[in-house]
Amino acid sequence: MRDDTTTVAELIQLVDAFVAERAWEPFHDPKNLSSSIAIEAAELMEHFQWLRSDELDAVRDDDTKMAAIGEELADILAYVLSFAQTMDIDLSSTLRDKMKKNAVKYPALRYRGRFE
Repeated sequence: MRDDTTTVAELIQLVDAFVAERAWEPFHDPKNLSSSIAIEAAELMEHFQWLRSDELDAVRDDDTKMAAIGEELADILAYVLSFAQTMDIDLSSTLRDKMKKNAVKYPALRYRGRFE
């Protein structure tokens, strides 16, 4: 499975099968899943705690660190997919709609290369 060939639906099925095999559905409620997203995001942030911006290239060049970072990101994604399923949120249309709103809120000509 690669990003350029895998659908969101396939990823959801992968996570759903993992959860179902362990009978974890009762624990995958919105409160627990949203907490899990935040916890895993904090674990991802730990990999960058105390690093200066000029040290980030060294992280990208370290296969061990990149593998650990990828695992944290995968944990976040798995919980996001489960949360979306639990709340009956279509991620593709929701993201598309949000990006349209962001484009209005942050017009490219005004915000190109800067933030306010």
